[in-house]
Amino acid sequence: MRRLFLLLFSVYFLGCHSAKQVSSVPEEETGYVIAFGSCNNQRLKNVLWKAVLENDPEVWIWGGDNIYSDTDSMEVMQQHYNNQLQKKDYREVMQHMKILGTWDDHDYGLNDGGAAYHAKKESQRLFLDFMGVDENDPRRNREGVYHSEVIETARGTINIIVLDSRYFRSALTEAGESGKRYEPNPYGEGTMLGERQWQWLEKELSSSEADFNLIVSSIQFLSGEHGFETWGNFPHEVDRLKRLIADSGARGVIVLSGDRHISEFSRASVKGVPYPLVDFTSSGLTHSYSAFTSEYNPYRVGEVVSDISFGLLRLDFEKKEVTMQIRGRGNKVLGELVQRY
Repeated sequence: MRRLFLLLFSVYFLGCHSAKQVSSVPEEETGYVIAFGSCNNQRLKNVLWKAVLENDPEVWIWGGDNIYSDTDSMEVMQQHYNNQLQKKDYREVMQHMKILGTWDDHDYGLNDGGAAYHAKKESQRLFLDFMGVDENDPRRNREGVYHSEVIETARGTINIIVLDSRYFRSALTEAGESGKRYEPNPYGEGTMLGERQWQWLEKELSSSEADFNLIVSSIQFLSGEHGFETWGNFPHEVDRLKRLIADSGARGVIVLSGDRHISEFSRASVKGVPYPLVDFTSSGLTHSYSAFTSEYNPYRVGEVVSDISFGLLRLDFEKKEVTMQIRGRGNKVLGELVQRY
């Protein structure tokens, strides 16, 4: 095999109705490379898979909209997943790296869908099949696709925390302002994660001893002014996650998000957190908002990338540093942010 990564052991334990997988990599490894992306239409050719492979990542993280299947027909959705699994380049990705991830609305089954979607239990089963989740995994017997996995290396540890921002999410408020689809709910009304998932997330962060904690959210966390789907539509939930990050003392928390068909870095200071919180948005893999001109985001660092792209993270445990890159066609670096922790 062309890479050093080996899955040496897996340990599962039950806690707060969840399972945690622990993976080790060989002593020779000194750093860790993770790639992620979102908005992958199975009807279109994904020309970025070869570029992803060139970076030799250990993990690929799906950020949502892994297929486009706005349907309540599970037969149709199954065919869409089969179409994606038959893609030659993606099969090579599966052979060379661990696959993790969450869903967003189009692979959930309903555009901008939330808790009210009537076929969510059935679509969860197909999503877990697509992700290769074992039949004995607790995700097979609970609501929602949230999950965590600890990656242990010779130099440090990464905790990948995958959220489900669909299964429990309350209804959105349609915007009265022209040019926007949604506006924030009244403070305190509605939920993004649902109480059970919140309790699970609190335990994940509070008990984490990892050097880096990557929180995978299908929608943006910090950028909340654009009027589409965002955590900002539930401002009290934004505050709750910020407090949780601060109170937990978790090290090196980074949010990975998608959904928007643009890629960008957002960064903000959070009270009680001794490092800046970065929300790295990577979207889309097969199609993008190429007509993008401008959009207000007070937390943006650098420029918006409106071409197809994927995200890459190089985690350096010795320097306590993460190099985040937006990469596009031909593996070209379209944006970069280096953050110390």
